[in-house]
Amino acid sequence: MEKKNMLKGVLYVALGASIFGMLATFVKLSYQDGYTTSEVTTAQFVLGLTGLFILNLIQKKTSKKPLAQPTPKEIKMLMLAGTSLGCTSLFYYICVQYINVSIAIVLLMQSVWFSVVIESVISKKFPNAKKVVATVIVLIGTFFATNMINLDVKLDLHGVFWGLMAAASFSMTMFTSNKIATHIPVLRKSMIMLSGGAVIVFLFLFFAQIGPLHFEVLKTFYLNFTDNTDHIRAFDFSIFYTYGFILALFGTIIPPTLFNLGFPKTGLGLGSIVSSLELPVSVTMAFVLLGEKVILIQWMGILLILFAIVLMNLPSKKKELQPNYLKVDH
Repeated sequence: MEKKNMLKGVLYVALGASIFGMLATFVKLSYQDGYTTSEVTTAQFVLGLTGLFILNLIQKKTSKKPLAQPTPKEIKMLMLAGTSLGCTSLFYYICVQYINVSIAIVLLMQSVWFSVVIESVISKKFPNAKKVVATVIVLIGTFFATNMINLDVKLDLHGVFWGLMAAASFSMTMFTSNKIATHIPVLRKSMIMLSGGAVIVFLFLFFAQIGPLHFEVLKTFYLNFTDNTDHIRAFDFSIFYTYGFILALFGTIIPPTLFNLGFPKTGLGLGSIVSSLELPVSVTMAFVLLGEKVILIQWMGILLILFAIVLMNLPSKKKELQPNYLKVDH
């Protein structure tokens, strides 16, 4: 029975990671159809919140026992933690405007070693040798996966910056989501955190698109920051029925539900290893649907990063704190 539950958990996590890995490709396709970052993120969060609200109502009606209620303090903390979720989506989606999806996902996976740094700072303890080695392997793998070994390749520094910002924000999301209000039902907790993320997304929508359209001061500020007039136009509501539904399902509804169903069965170590599937899935989707060129040296780098994730989660003789960077509560 235990093996059967373990297998179920692996399947849940693997499916969740695979679906989440497809997300950036659909974002890139929406950009090719002329949609803006603010339109993409707004549609994802609005439809995601709507879907989670409906699922919460269903859970409340069908539950045979009373569900745990968050305190006002826990709601504030979860919403604050959720702001990093909104930042992750924004930074990651801005990143793929400048560089290929296959490179962007590699930058996002720098959260592997970012989480080690965060854990070390908070615990005030230097990471053990295994984590240090894994971090070095991730950095070497990143060097290969981004094809930096080819001197002719020039990565857009804007994309690199926003990709690393997304990784840092993603690390904070993973760390806080596993520390705050762990007794709250998964769907309810996800909805509250997503509400916090939505605040960031709506602020971005105002300052990047709605505001510059109506206020000359904001337009001047936006142009000085981006030098881009293409996005200063009325909000295109067609995003909701073209890409919005897919983005909400693949980004804010299905993966967190599957992850939270699977992780209790697999354990954090095995679950983290399985969830790293999002890296090869994302690169493969970019290769197949977007026609992005991925050469052998990049695949070698991806394999090195995956190996580092496995190494970091191998059981030690001494019981130690495991990293929480891939238990997702979007």
